[in-house]
Formats: sequence, structure tokens, C-alpha cells
Amino acid sequence: MIDQLRRMAVLATVVEHGSLVAAARQLHTTTSAVSQQLRALEQDMGVTLLHRSTRRLSLTPAGARFVEGCSAMLAAARAAQAELQRLRDAPEGELRVSAPVGFARTLGPALAPLFIAHPALRLHLEVDDGFTDLVAKRIDLAVRFGRLPDSPWVAQRIGELGMVLYAAPAYLARRGVPAAVADLGDHDWLALRPDTEGPATLPFGAGGGGQGLRVSPRASSNNQLSLQQLCEAGLGLALLSPSDVEDAVAQGRLLPLHGPWTLPALPVYALTPQRDAQPAKVRHAIDALRQSLAAKRPAG
Repeated sequence: MIDQLRRMAVLATVVEHGSLVAAARQLHTTTSAVSQQLRALEQDMGVTLLHRSTRRLSLTPAGARFVEGCSAMLAAARAAQAELQRLRDAPEGELRVSAPVGFARTLGPALAPLFIAHPALRLHLEVDDGFTDLVAKRIDLAVRFGRLPDSPWVAQRIGELGMVLYAAPAYLARRGVPAAVADLGDHDWLALRPDTEGPATLPFGAGGGGQGLRVSPRASSNNQLSLQQLCEAGLGLALLSPSDVEDAVAQGRLLPLHGPWTLPALPVYALTPQRDAQPAKVRHAIDALRQSLAAKRPAG
């Protein structure tokens, strides 16, 4: 069947271009190969479709009727190819994105230029700090941080976020300001995690040593915004992204704590169903996010 469809396309191309030579040039093959395809098609159909002479080609009555369908098939194939090309090259349609709550503040400014430049592009944002069923939600692109669980999705590292230790002024007045890594273990901690089982390991290192700090959180949440609110309420120390707490710091609700410790940057990943043949809307969105995160990276 596939061979017959190919031969029908050859016939339509011959009629469209008026000769076997021109059709062969269009199809990037030889004149003899085109002639063989036509003979095979006539044998399959059991009818003569073309009268050939050294000077011209002419369709038989049956060929004239038959080529209408062949030309329509070829036109439909070209239209489908053009549509696929357009979808591959031009961002349009609905882009379904999943991102943590705290990242929504970064996501909007990062994607705004893309959506302004492409009016045919629409956005649906699924805000969730957990690892939801991305397939069930028909997600095109998921943004995730830190260590990723096993998944059939393809992860691309697109940047990183710096993390800073924060506390509310009331908490520091009550418990004091930690001055060394050893002091951190004596404080109440707030942790971002999906459950409450066992201690949490925080990525502190002294002088670049890189060791972790194991603590039993006083409170935890699977939601970054809730964690920030607990911190503002004075329940303990929390590791938060500076871009998420700009307003809280500016208004004095939170204070950044800096000391003789190091905090590694939090890697940011774009998760997609597949690496190759991604639609333009996904490719452009990943590029926009990567550029936004790079612009936020501290100099040096």
C-alpha cells in the first residue's frame, strides 16, 4: 500500500510539472526511476494512465480521472507537512507548564516576552510543589528543583537558584543570631519536604567543606510559600530563594543571615516528555527560562 501511494504521488508530480524529466528533478531522482514507478502503478491498477511519446505526455481518460485523487492526496500531504513545519518553527497553541508555587513569581516575567511576541501562544500553569502526574495533566514542560526522583521524563538543567538562610526578627530576638555552623544545630528549623519522616539534611558547608547539617525540623511543609509564611511568623530558620522573599526582606519581615558557611546553588531543571522533536512552544519556553535564570545569577 505504501509503495502504491508513493507511485500515485509520482504520477501527480509528473502531471503537475508536465514531463518525466521535470518530475525527476523535483523528486531528486532519475527519469528512468520515475518511468519505472509509473509502469508499476499502471500494472498495479491494470489500466493505462499515460500516453508517452518523445515529445509529450497525455493522460488517458482513466488517467485524467485517477490523477484528480492523486493530486488531492499529494496536496493533503503537503499541507500536513507545512502545518507540522509551522508547529515546529512557530510557538503557538496552548503551553501547559507545571511549576512550584514559589517559582510562579519568576515564571511570569521570564515567559512574558515570549507570549507578547507570539499572540497565538497561550499558557496554562499548574502550580504544585509536589511531583504530580504530568502525563495525566498533559504537561508540556515542568520546572523542578534539586534532586529529582526517577522518571521517564527527560530533565535538562536550565540554571540554578541561590539559597540564603532567613529568619524573622522576632525569632532572632528570642533565640539569638547564629554565628557559626555549630550554632545552627541549636536552632529551630523549617524544612521544605513532602513528608515528615525522619531528620532533614540541609546543604550547609563550613568554609567550602560541603558537609550537610542534619536537623529535626520544628515545622515542615511541601509548599514553599507556606514555609516562608511560617518563617515570617517566627517559628524558625529556613532556606529560601532571595527572589521569592524580596518583599518580605524589604518590609523587614525577614532578615538574611550570613556567616562562615557555604550554601550550594539549587539546580533548576526543565522536564519534558522527550528530548528530540519538541514543538516550538516548548523549545522557546525553555530558552526563555534559561535566559531569565542566567540573568539572575550573581556576577563572579
